[in-house]
Amino acid sequence: MLKTLSYAAATASSPLAPFTLERREPGPHDVLIDILYCGVCHSDIHQARDEWGGARFPMVPGHEIIGRVKQVGPKVTKLKVGDMAGVGCMVDSCRDCDPCRRQLEQFCEKGVAFTYNSTELDRKTPTYGGYSSQVVVTEHFALKVPEGLEPAGAAPLLCAGITTYSPLKQWNCKKGDRVGVVGLGGLGHMAVKFAVAMGAEVTMLSTSSSKEADARRLGAQAFENTKDEGTFRKLANRFDLLIDTISAPHDYNKYLRMLRPLGTMVLVGVPPEPAPVGAFSLINGNKRLVGSNIGGIAETQEMLDYCAKHKIVSDIELIPIQKINEAYERMMRNDVRYRFVIDIATLKQG
Repeated sequence: MLKTLSYAAATASSPLAPFTLERREPGPHDVLIDILYCGVCHSDIHQARDEWGGARFPMVPGHEIIGRVKQVGPKVTKLKVGDMAGVGCMVDSCRDCDPCRRQLEQFCEKGVAFTYNSTELDRKTPTYGGYSSQVVVTEHFALKVPEGLEPAGAAPLLCAGITTYSPLKQWNCKKGDRVGVVGLGGLGHMAVKFAVAMGAEVTMLSTSSSKEADARRLGAQAFENTKDEGTFRKLANRFDLLIDTISAPHDYNKYLRMLRPLGTMVLVGVPPEPAPVGAFSLINGNKRLVGSNIGGIAETQEMLDYCAKHKIVSDIELIPIQKINEAYERMMRNDVRYRFVIDIATLKQG
């Protein structure tokens, strides 16, 4: 077993603290990655504090992992020692069910193995995430980070990036489309970057006018404050596509009225309570309200390659791991623009 430095939550009420875990030795199809950077996702907080239920402790969060390949098994063909590699939200699936065969491993019928707060496919061995010095993963779930993609800024692409790239691709975002992005945070800022790169006319929809300058810097051509009820009248029948990143309660019906006929509103944020949707909000204009999860491994690799081609990374604040608890509190206050990334080298500083 490989002794591995990490930071873990011992209980739902405990701050994250140093913890030594054991990784398995690499098998024939495995890759050992020395972790350099790990993004901090809002879901890390939810799970470390057991806000979604079913938490497994001790918990080592982190599913936006970038590092350097240190060792490969004898049957590995995808990566070689020295390559820059990534690990996202998943570390295994059955690879035999219908979704897996369709490259939708995230929907594995037998249950995907998530990167942390989960188990390996044996349903016994706990998985530990990227707030750690190294990770061992089967090569199918390791991603090749293209040369030229800045590694710290690339880390959040493994969750925030694919979560916003996937719906834009699925709903065929293209040049000339009118796209509205609801909420400017870790997800929203990536949605703006991708939609702009795809040629869309992008409007940022936010409750905070202080973010207008950032929205325009990211490439949005317009900014509208949704605290103003007049905004919804002004933008009625405006958009082909809305990417809704908000995880706080809000009225979907108001936003649906912003769609053109046959328009689509995609939910990627997760409010805590169900939201009522009036039938006529959908029927009038044949509008669609859909959800979107992360993408499969092939689509995630496609996204990384797209980012390298278009020079897209996340806007980040790099932090030492010793400041992770402070970072959690700042995230709860929305005090980050737009993603914290941990410099894993600081683990060795104690």
